[in-house]
Amino acid sequence: MLTLNRLLIASLLTAFSLFSSITFAEQSLRFANLQVHYIALPTTFLQPEIAQQYGIKRSKFTGLINISVLDENDNLKAVAAQLSGTGKNLIGQVETLNFKEIREGEAIYYIATYPFSNEEIVNFSIAIKSANTTNTLKFQHKFYTE
Repeated sequence: MLTLNRLLIASLLTAFSLFSSITFAEQSLRFANLQVHYIALPTTFLQPEIAQQYGIKRSKFTGLINISVLDENDNLKAVAAQLSGTGKNLIGQVETLNFKEIREGEAIYYIATYPFSNEEIVNFSIAIKSANTTNTLKFQHKFYTE
């Protein structure tokens, strides 16, 4: 069984070959000893059975945010965290992100969905609390429908 991150990567590689004009890439930021990896993409890039397994609604108007937190001081071991945040589009509409923790073996992922319209630019602000420290991940993403 593929892990969620492996499936996302496989889905993205397939998507790259089908939609060469749309670019998706996992990104990361460092906060002290923590590496925070994040990606946003339409849920239609997930295989139906994987979306069902994780309770993710597949729709051309639903985006998926996937975040993992790794400890650089512990061989990039996954770290448990509490995540909360929002997505805000350019006309000021704010949507609260409800993160769900997924554990697969030693891997820990946090996923949330976000409704969007075609070519919508969203500014995300996500508080990541781990080991009594809170860091804020901010990034912008432009969503496309198929």
